[in-house]
Amino acid sequence: MASAIRAFINSPTGPKTTHFWGPIANWGFVVAGLIDMKKPAEMVSAPMTSALCIYSILFMRFAWMVQPRNYILLACHAANHVLQVYQLQRKFGGWDIYGVPKKVPAIAK
Repeated sequence: MASAIRAFINSPTGPKTTHFWGPIANWGFVVAGLIDMKKPAEMVSAPMTSALCIYSILFMRFAWMVQPRNYILLACHAANHVLQVYQLQRKFGGWDIYGVPKKVPAIAK
């Protein structure tokens, strides 16, 4: 067990490298997305959410192509992309987190 822990610590993607701490810091985006799910859909910024979607797609590819492959970064950006797409669908219609259809305001007469 101790040798496995030592091997992880000294690995090319272990905690002594930026391949570990960069993705750990990026999980902050995922936490922020989870917190934003409780906010009203009207507060969602479509340009920022779209930018985060594109950012996550680009960095998922980077995480896959970089050597050694960075699975922590890949998982982080995949989770962020899913959350941001959910936020966009909340903004532009669809269902909220509880499965309730979005209320469409009545047209003023």
